[in-house]
Amino acid sequence: MGTIPGTGGTPQTGTVPRKRGHLVTLTKNSFFYFTSFALTAFLQSLSAIYTIEEINNSTLLPGIKLGYEVCDPCASPTKALHCLEHLLAVNGSLPALMDYTDFRPPIKALLGEQYSELSIAMAKLLSLYLVPQVSCYSSSPVLSDKLRYPSFMRVIPSDIYQALALVKLMSHFSWNWVGVVYGDDDYGRAAFQSFMQQSEGKICADFEKVLPHYLDHVDIDKHIKEVAQTIRNSKAKVMLLILKPELVEKLFKEMIQTNTNKIWIASDAWSVHRYLMKMKDINKVGKIFGFSFSMGITPGFEDYLKNLRPTPGARNDFIEEYKQLRLNCSLSPSTCAVEDMLHTVDLREAYRERAAIYAFAHGLRALLKCNETACSGDTNFPPWQLLESMRSVNFTLDGKTYFFDENGDFADGYDLIMWKENNDERIIEVVGKFLLKNQKVEIFSQFQWLNNNISTSKCSDPCRPGTVKNQSEISCCYSCMECPEGKYTDEQDMPKCLDCPKDMWSNKGDHECSKFQEKYLEWTASYPIALLAATAIGLVLVLTSLIIFCVHRNTIVIKKADNTMSCFMLLGLTVSFVSVIMFIGKPNWHLCRAQQAVYGLGFTLCVSCILVKAFRTFLAFMAFDPHNQHRLKKLYKPLINLVLLTGGQGIILLFWLVFKSPFPDLKWPRTGMLKYIVCDEGTIVGFAVMHGYIALLAFICFFLAFKGRKVPNDFNDTGVIIFSMLIHLFVWLCFIPIYIDRNQTDQRHIVQASAILASNYGIIFCHFLPKCYIVLWELSENSRATILSRLSQQCRNMPS
Repeated sequence: MGTIPGTGGTPQTGTVPRKRGHLVTLTKNSFFYFTSFALTAFLQSLSAIYTIEEINNSTLLPGIKLGYEVCDPCASPTKALHCLEHLLAVNGSLPALMDYTDFRPPIKALLGEQYSELSIAMAKLLSLYLVPQVSCYSSSPVLSDKLRYPSFMRVIPSDIYQALALVKLMSHFSWNWVGVVYGDDDYGRAAFQSFMQQSEGKICADFEKVLPHYLDHVDIDKHIKEVAQTIRNSKAKVMLLILKPELVEKLFKEMIQTNTNKIWIASDAWSVHRYLMKMKDINKVGKIFGFSFSMGITPGFEDYLKNLRPTPGARNDFIEEYKQLRLNCSLSPSTCAVEDMLHTVDLREAYRERAAIYAFAHGLRALLKCNETACSGDTNFPPWQLLESMRSVNFTLDGKTYFFDENGDFADGYDLIMWKENNDERIIEVVGKFLLKNQKVEIFSQFQWLNNNISTSKCSDPCRPGTVKNQSEISCCYSCMECPEGKYTDEQDMPKCLDCPKDMWSNKGDHECSKFQEKYLEWTASYPIALLAATAIGLVLVLTSLIIFCVHRNTIVIKKADNTMSCFMLLGLTVSFVSVIMFIGKPNWHLCRAQQAVYGLGFTLCVSCILVKAFRTFLAFMAFDPHNQHRLKKLYKPLINLVLLTGGQGIILLFWLVFKSPFPDLKWPRTGMLKYIVCDEGTIVGFAVMHGYIALLAFICFFLAFKGRKVPNDFNDTGVIIFSMLIHLFVWLCFIPIYIDRNQTDQRHIVQASAILASNYGIIFCHFLPKCYIVLWELSENSRATILSRLSQQCRNMPS
């Protein structure tokens, strides 16, 4: 079995501790010199070795001992292919055959590589020989293509699922406006494309920047600075970095220098990278989240590392350097503390090697037909047979079940991790999960505060309830528009407004619908109080006039005004004033019928009295035409005239009330939350005929008074009749357009009541107050005698 650790190692040859004759050889190539020691990669190699030895000490493969050989590709595809050439060589060379089905190389399977770019290069060659290759870290989606890479498998999900997990994470925290930086390699391009496909317009990129993959690129620092400037200028608060750790380190240094604080989302390539967590001032860059492949604890691995040492008499510089870097102790086991070990490297990062080795072992167990005591199969098998066996394994390890899906990937999930501040460094804290089976981000209960303490990153501010999104050309950007009347939204960022249920309504921009409010002329409102005050004053004036007319009934002025007709006029005005009160309060069936009938009868009585008086004046001044005067005198029957004229209105009202009388109704002006309880006229014909009849009487009064306008000026009633009737006709002509305007539903009753008051006051001020003034203040004994002599002659010409 060949294993390839993930990053460059030291340029020297040596051995790691071996048990029962298993030797690990680390080779070097003169073209690849690296001076840094990859602590994590070495730890991962030790995890694979420890697992191999654990299997060899178990009954999983009875009678079978696993061996291994390690080669470091130094993060180079060329070096990785060189390693493969060495591992697959038969008799010192790599054979070229027409048919590789019976090819039997010294290794039967390969563990590696870390970077997808290297795994792709290796998989192309290994697919020729159908040698099983299992990677613990290469997540590029292209490696799931079994036509191109039939022998490749991995104990992690494809980046397609990582992209889905990233989209779900961003959706969970309401991040839909992000910046994206990815590497210009197979892994970076594929991961970015998968992310954009999975987002489906739910997540939008404020910018997309590409960095050269190779660290020795001539313009790498220039590209880093350009990307850093773009990040600083971006309004997006969240940055997704699909980069190798070395590029992230360079970018973070730029961010730290300018105190740029963002929310960073780590791809799996650097989400658990320890060196980045120990960068100087790493806490200044902001919050860091990411997904790591599910991690676990290898039983007994800590003790194994604590007691790690070469075999007696052997020298191993790798182990020495490992202990110095990670444990800060010598090769003496007694000086190595477990606390020191945990401080430097998280042992959970080496668990996937354990799962991969057990996948090899279970595939081999099925191929060799092993039971608890022996394996009966032929151990000299071609690698493709092990490949077929491994593709169908289903085993349980440390209480968890593992298997490869149809693409050769583990169908597991991811740990959601947060880089928690720990003094001047960061440590990994697993705060949630993303499982492929339900494809949801789940935050652990103890970390639910994250939901309320992570700021959002959106192209547009959320549309509050009561508004709706007006989408722009960019799917994540929009403006907010208020819902019109009758529609609402009760959640943020809804795509369209909802219709209100029946019998409910909403104002513009409301987040809920409400029941209509009923509106009518309430007694305590300002308009009704004003109407009541005007009505009370009017009734006082009517009562005062009545008293004065009764007390001074024998005076010439009152007699000239026809005291009987004046009293009937005051009665009609009283009834008309009372009708105004009926317009106030919540309408009901009886009130609606009474208010129109009372006004119609009362004011008709008043106008009928004026008509009788106008007719009398008209007859008195037709002396120039005695024949017509005699004929018209036959029609002058004051009380009968009064009954007939008022009775005509009564008949009109009777037909109106019997066939289609007024009734209370809810009127809605098609806007607002108010429905007005008003008295519907039942039929506009009845309403029009009633008012038309009064208008006809008023016009006749006007005509008769106008004809008799040349009567001598003293106590001349023709002028006041003309003026009072003009007031009435003008008021009601103004009332008509307001009444028929359906948008003035709430004002119709106020307008009608005001028109009634105006007409009543017109008659009072024209017919009664001047006479009361004359009777009380202007008539002395001498003036009365003079007036009496001047009027005696006029009275002879007036009908009795």
